[in-house]
Amino acid sequence: MKKLLFVAAIFASTLAFGQNAGTSGNAKSLLWKISGNGLTAPSYLYGTIHITCDATLEKPTLDAIANTAQLYLELDMDDPQMQMTMVQGMMMKEGKTMKTMMSDADYKMVDAYFTQTLGMGLAALDKMKPFMLTTLVLPSMLDCPMQSVEQELMRVNASQNKEVLGLETVQEQLAVFDAIPYDVQLAELIKSVRNNFANDKAELVKMYAVYQSKDIDAMQLMTAESENKITADYQDELLNDRNANWIPKIEQIAKQKPTFFGVGAGHLGGGKGVIALLRKKGYTVEPVN
Repeated sequence: MKKLLFVAAIFASTLAFGQNAGTSGNAKSLLWKISGNGLTAPSYLYGTIHITCDATLEKPTLDAIANTAQLYLELDMDDPQMQMTMVQGMMMKEGKTMKTMMSDADYKMVDAYFTQTLGMGLAALDKMKPFMLTTLVLPSMLDCPMQSVEQELMRVNASQNKEVLGLETVQEQLAVFDAIPYDVQLAELIKSVRNNFANDKAELVKMYAVYQSKDIDAMQLMTAESENKITADYQDELLNDRNANWIPKIEQIAKQKPTFFGVGAGHLGGGKGVIALLRKKGYTVEPVN
């Protein structure tokens, strides 16, 4: 269950992988150097993927970690309180439950699916935000043991006795799925269960292939044809607003210490992506190949 909570804790970029409007002609790279505009030493920005079959980091990435003083992820993943906070934030507000929101037939169908897939039915999951159940299924969509780039970054960082911190809190990240109506989330969950998550798995496979190509501008376009209403209709909540909120934090952090920032790759490209926003602030952001 702890590994499932880790996946859920970094869910938003997985769903919203590549949704920023507009392309920006970026080079094919996951690693970017941030310099200029008063920085005394460069920091680095790296696009992660939250679940993968191979989380191996290339030498330029390892060098960038070695040349920085700390690691910032979307969340402070080594916070000992994260799991408890995560469990609390996964629950729907105002006493809502999936049982009261679904027909008996749909409830039985979803209950049977999660009992078979996770070994626990809706009696244990009934109060969760519906999208959180989707994130718990993600590892079962892989045809390999699950790995995570974030966990690998943390491992390398720990070997160098450096601190891990977060750009946002668990509460801030999970609040995204209070802003998206629960009935929209539930409708998508029911649709996915009905087709045995076939569409979700196909999109996950495609997402991984695009990630391996390192084409961050292609990443922003890949979900344009998605049938998922959450993906299609809530781009600001999932990506754009969060990107904008991160910029002043990244600026302040990078001015204090050279830092390695690792965030979901879908946050990097496009006109409202982190790279474009940093450039608008006057920073030089260039690929490291």
